[in-house]
Amino acid sequence: MLALLKKEMASFFSSITGALVVSVFLITTGLFLWVVPGDMNIIFSGYASLEPLFYLAPWVYLFLVPAVTMRLFADERKVGTLELLLTRPISVSRIVLAKYLSGLLVVLISLLPTLFYYFSVYYLGNPVGNVDVGGVMGSYLGLIFLAAVYVAIGVFASSLSDNQIVSFVIAVVLCFFFYSGFDSLATVPGLIKIEGFISALGIDMHYRSISRGVIDSRDVVYFASVIFFFLFSTKALVGSRK
Repeated sequence: MLALLKKEMASFFSSITGALVVSVFLITTGLFLWVVPGDMNIIFSGYASLEPLFYLAPWVYLFLVPAVTMRLFADERKVGTLELLLTRPISVSRIVLAKYLSGLLVVLISLLPTLFYYFSVYYLGNPVGNVDVGGVMGSYLGLIFLAAVYVAIGVFASSLSDNQIVSFVIAVVLCFFFYSGFDSLATVPGLIKIEGFISALGIDMHYRSISRGVIDSRDVVYFASVIFFFLFSTKALVGSRK
């Protein structure tokens, strides 16, 4: 499994994919937070807060994460190496987990440089350090969980087709539905009575809960369950080709 994980990581960063994902994420968030005038611009707002980053990042990852994961299984199926991989002395579970971890590591690497934003806001505060550290750490943890779910969905979508574009579109649609779709569904007039239950099925409610800086076991269980569901479904799909 470790060999496959190293192979996938090397594949990401020996091509333009890894560098492109990190660059696009940092450029997009950097422009909105520091350059482009608007509500999300930290300097223009006059508040030492990273809330705009944690509002913007899920929408940027909505497209970047599927771009990372779309090739993981689709490319293997297209060139015919998936069948060869399945004959190796490694379980389907470990193959899926190695693919998943490689995609997650690329996304987390793109998140690391944003710590520079935190230190910038920390020293821009008046007085220096006037930042809600607990809230920021909670928001980072929530964003990591959200990215982990996106990657699991992306890996699942990649296993559905040998066409990377199709996998990308499926992943974007599924990620959007899990992030925002359940909240929209909860507003349907006939479903008002179970509005809370439907909203709880979506990512956004749990992401906002963790972002307050309080780690609720229900939120952790939710993220773990969604990740497990999509990875288990991926294992079933890939295993059916063995």
